[in-house]
Order: sequence, then C-alpha cells, then structure tokens
Amino acid sequence: MAGMKLLPEDSDVSQVRPSDLISDDDRSVAADSWSIKSEYGSTLDDEQRHVDATEALNYRADYSSDKDEHEQDGEGVSSMLGFQSYWNAAYADELANFREHGHTGEVWFGGDVMENVASWTKGLCMDICRGHLPNHIADASSESVGQHEKDLLGWSVLDIGTGNGLLLQELAKQGFSDLTGTDYSEGAVDLARSLADRDGFTNVKFLVDDILETKLDKRFLLVVDKGTLDAIGLHPDGPIKRVMYWDSVSRLVAPGGLLIITSCNSTKDELVEEVDTLNQRRNAACQEPGAAGGQEASVDPPFRYLDHIRTYPTFTFGGSVGSRVATVAFLRN
Repeated sequence: MAGMKLLPEDSDVSQVRPSDLISDDDRSVAADSWSIKSEYGSTLDDEQRHVDATEALNYRADYSSDKDEHEQDGEGVSSMLGFQSYWNAAYADELANFREHGHTGEVWFGGDVMENVASWTKGLCMDICRGHLPNHIADASSESVGQHEKDLLGWSVLDIGTGNGLLLQELAKQGFSDLTGTDYSEGAVDLARSLADRDGFTNVKFLVDDILETKLDKRFLLVVDKGTLDAIGLHPDGPIKRVMYWDSVSRLVAPGGLLIITSCNSTKDELVEEVDTLNQRRNAACQEPGAAGGQEASVDPPFRYLDHIRTYPTFTFGGSVGSRVATVAFLRN
C-alpha cells in the first residue's frame, strides 16, 4: 500500500483494459481526482494529469466485488487504490515478477525521493538525540526526546504500508537497526521479505497488519508512512478511514517520537492542517461530559509539526512553483 505511482515498470497491464476504450469523460474525472499537489498548492499540468488518469483507468480490472459497485459513478477511478483487493492483485504480480525474473518492482515516488527521505530522517533523528529540535519546539519536549539512546541504534522504526520494504532497506543503510515493516497485503510482505533476504537485510522484520485495525501492541520511536495515508484517502470512505488512521498512529508512536509522512496527494500545509484537526477533535472529545483525562488531553495534543523536506526538485506551472511530493515530520507529545 505504500505508494501512489500506478504502473510498475515490469507490469504489462495494457491487456487489462486498452486505453482506447477509456472515454474522454472517464479520463477527465480521473485527472481531476488524481491531481498531485505541490507543497505550495499547485498541481501537475493537465497533460501529466491525463497520463496519470489513463494509467489509473488501465488498471480498472475485476479485482473484487467490493470495488465494482463504485466504478459506475466515476468515484471508483480515485477510490480503487483504497481497496485491499487492488493491492493484493498488484503485489501478486510483483511477487511473481520477482520470482521469475528477479525484478525489484516499483519504487514508489522514485529512488531519489526514497533516498532523500531516509537521509533526511537520519539527520533529523540525530539532531533530536542531541537536543536540537527545529522550529523552536519547546524545551519541555526535548527533555522527553533526550532520554532516547544517543545514536540511531536506540530508534525503533515502524514502516506502515511498507510495500516492497525498500524504504526500510534505505533506513538500514543510514544506520537504523531495529526495523519493522507492516502491510495489510500478504503479497507485499512476502515480496518485502524476499527482497530483504536477497539484499542481505535479514534483520528487518515484516508483518501482515492493517494500520486501521492494527494488532501491534508496541510503540515505536520512529513511524514512517510513504503513500499509505494517500491510498487510505482514496477509499470511498476515506474521511472516516483517515480518522481511524490517526487514532491508530497515535497509539503506535512513542511519546517524544516522530511520525514522518511522505505524500503526493497532500501538501505540507494540508498535512499540518489535518494534524491540527486531529488535535481539535481530541480536545473536543475530552471536553464532553464524563470524558476521562480531559484536562490533560486538552493541553497535550498528540502531534505537533516539527519540520519538512525543502530540497525536492520543483517545477513551475501557471505562475506557481512547487514540488510533486511533500515529506513532513510530526513530534509525538
């Protein structure tokens, strides 16, 4: 589930549904729902959006009946990536390609973004270990963070929606060692394990787990998400499922730990706004009559914006300058 780029380079999906069967109306609806926003609020140009939409529509196959009911109204174009059946089918293909040809499969968002996320994350964690919190975060938070180990060996890492697990491999190269990846697609977990074994990262753990109904009872100092929140938001019940996502993530990130989200469908400001909404919802809930611990929760929101990557390549369109990807770090109180 980790990623939003639809066509793995080794997949032959043109046989699923030829592009000449896609109507102009369908392509336009898909383009509108598939626009990739920049950190500054701009979107990809219409030509690229229509290419992405065509690729999305080419993937419209009978993966399961739970998706079919949504396809007639156009919303299925944007929501199919929110269904587990889609990812089961996608990773079944990638796992077959790996076993037959040794192909790694798709690198979601591209290798440059993945390496950038891993190296930036390392730098941010090292700064926190030294008590150097960016953006004038209060010293009270640094006391909690400062209790962590003084190097990366003390950072327990969880990658939710790990997909093929390549982000965890990059984090291992940066010096992290306590690494766990979860995905609700068993095929993704099988592929991630196979790639890790092949590439010599035998210490990385992979588990089948749905972030929306997680069975994990451990808290992690670092939780990373590369595309999973994007995919959840494309489900027809995306708004509800995003609330479930934040509830689960709030339980998985240890106090003083980090949540790092990489998205191609939300800008930095939109992610920050979503976290602010989460905090407001928590405050409102604990103010209700009979709520336990309300006063403490009302002054201690789960997450605060910490920093974001500023070095992604940018493009200019319509007088606006932006990038196709946003990576944002939040500090768990």
